[in-house]
Amino acid sequence: MKSLFTVLFFCLIQVVVAQEQEIVYANGIFNFEEHTTQKIFTDWARVRQSPNVDSQILDSLQENQQVLILKQDETILKLGERSSNWYKISYQKGDKSSEGYLWGGNLCVGYRNKNGFDFLFGLTKTVNKKDKEYPDVIIKQNIASVKVIEGNTLVDEISFDTGSGESLSYGTFNIESNHRLQNVELTLKAMVSGEACGIAGYDQYILFKDRKLIVLPQLMNVGDADIYYHSEEFIFPNDKGGISNAFIFKMEEMEKDDKDRQKKKRSSKTYLWDGNSYKLK
Repeated sequence: MKSLFTVLFFCLIQVVVAQEQEIVYANGIFNFEEHTTQKIFTDWARVRQSPNVDSQILDSLQENQQVLILKQDETILKLGERSSNWYKISYQKGDKSSEGYLWGGNLCVGYRNKNGFDFLFGLTKTVNKKDKEYPDVIIKQNIASVKVIEGNTLVDEISFDTGSGESLSYGTFNIESNHRLQNVELTLKAMVSGEACGIAGYDQYILFKDRKLIVLPQLMNVGDADIYYHSEEFIFPNDKGGISNAFIFKMEEMEKDDKDRQKKKRSSKTYLWDGNSYKLK
């Protein structure tokens, strides 16, 4: 009888442990198609013999190194609020071609090239921050960055928040015009968003001028079906309603009351651009 109770006890422990194990899903922004070219974002990213952090290190790759995705492995690693599959990759160093496994979080979410510069967008880490409304509450916040590289030299790098892991279902990275802002060479736009209702998406505009990156105030958009939405946007000089050497921040918010009536709130503010920096008017 004692042996029976012992067996039942250990069975119960195993069930409890199994229930407490976290099911990990990969963030959508780290979903890279097989047989596509990607670039390394994390400097000296480790290439391993198998898809495991304890596996033998075969090589380390510098940021901006081009790699070919051969296969997505089913193994998922979560670091902070970043979750990604491992990928089997191939790459070229000089005359030598090599293969190995790389964690997808070390790859660029997006990359672009213009005027001899490589622009890379990726996630760097997760940090703990106090909630603005409830200081006793600690939230996990992902940090992203954009790098400018010329040849093999890092020219500049800036960082910004990208919300929690729930906001990493989808991401884009594009080069836009200078929006007629004086002395600006081009504008970069990095975006991440979630799929579910009530999950915020973030737009980060960055100006590129004289080999420097200038971060504009971040935009946030969120909605919950037709019950609520909060949207933010910039009106640049080349947009309808824009003004010379300035960009206008516009916010619109809608919420339905218990009688299904819409209540809207709008606000705006203007940032002046002097050709080198901006300030609130």
